[in-house]
Amino acid sequence: MFASRTNWRFEPNPLAQALERHRRSGRPLLDLTVSNPTACGFVYPQREILAALADPRTLVYVPESKGLPEARAAVAEYYRGRPGFAGTAVAKRSADQLVSPERLLLVSGTSEAYSHLFRLLCEPGDEVLVPAPSYPLFEFLADLNDVRLAPYPLFYDHGWQMDFGALRGALSPRSRAVLVVHPNNPTGSFVKPEQAAQLAEICAAREMAIVADEVFLDYAAGGAAPAATFAHGGPALTFALSGLSKICALPQMKLAWMVVSGPENLARAAVERLEVIADTYLSPGTPVQLGAGKLLALRGAMLDGALGEASSPITRLDREGGWYAVLRVPSSGSDEALAVQLLERCSVLLHPGHFFNFQQDGYLVASLITPESEFREGLRLVQSFLAEAR
Repeated sequence: MFASRTNWRFEPNPLAQALERHRRSGRPLLDLTVSNPTACGFVYPQREILAALADPRTLVYVPESKGLPEARAAVAEYYRGRPGFAGTAVAKRSADQLVSPERLLLVSGTSEAYSHLFRLLCEPGDEVLVPAPSYPLFEFLADLNDVRLAPYPLFYDHGWQMDFGALRGALSPRSRAVLVVHPNNPTGSFVKPEQAAQLAEICAAREMAIVADEVFLDYAAGGAAPAATFAHGGPALTFALSGLSKICALPQMKLAWMVVSGPENLARAAVERLEVIADTYLSPGTPVQLGAGKLLALRGAMLDGALGEASSPITRLDREGGWYAVLRVPSSGSDEALAVQLLERCSVLLHPGHFFNFQQDGYLVASLITPESEFREGLRLVQSFLAEAR
């Protein structure tokens, strides 16, 4: 009756079962996994946001397969002056140099962008290389598009590094693209210039594409300089993805984009084919497209968190950006079992590392946009629990 691609496990995992029991009990919950910025107590410029959506032209439907020209121009403006990868260095873009709006396509979200790209690049059963650890949504997107995922590891050594030996070992005749998350979710690690150059060399030589998820690009830690983008081209066909959900903390607006770059002949052909795919859906709404320029102008920085005293049994691994933190904790069992214990005994919810495809136990993941008072109290309880368990 149903396609095999939807043969997922529907029974809730132990942490989900524990969370449901906790909610039924009525006990307070310190949720350190919250990733919905509209539920985190941020003060939004409500008047300006609503005004951006009040354009009278929203009453007229003018379908554009790539997205409305003025919306694409606003997104192109977002990249003005942003540095881009070039060889083994980061090339500073001149102030008047933009991403071409003609190489931009608007979609409702990056999940839709992934689906379009998997359809563009892959035959059924082809492979896309994905980092591990990384966001678990990719597994569902791959299933729905009849694509296989081949993980390549990130390893921690004075910061997170790409394992190029393992990446090359994961390549096969059916490899069609390498996916990078820049900065990674949840590790918060950016792709370095030399890594980007090595990746572009590998992909260009094997006629594979780079798909770069840059939704957290604006969230460099500690006031660091703006990170380089994959949107400005290179020797390999490259797709840079982003959207309003993260960079403007407006997930409800449902507007994202793909920037196509790389060798001229490949980029032109990719845009032509993507335009047909996008024309089949025409998914972005008119109000948010017309308001895109104003909404992008309103974007601002988000809240980060702190971990308390250095004697804590929790160690925060180095992060360079994004809004998640990876916590190294004493490991005497599975991460999921520990997360269930913390929920049941401390009323604190954290993600176990294996949700993000960590290959070893001893990792928890916390959201740094959790309201600060809840974040501090939740970590205090976790620290006390782990200290007593030692």
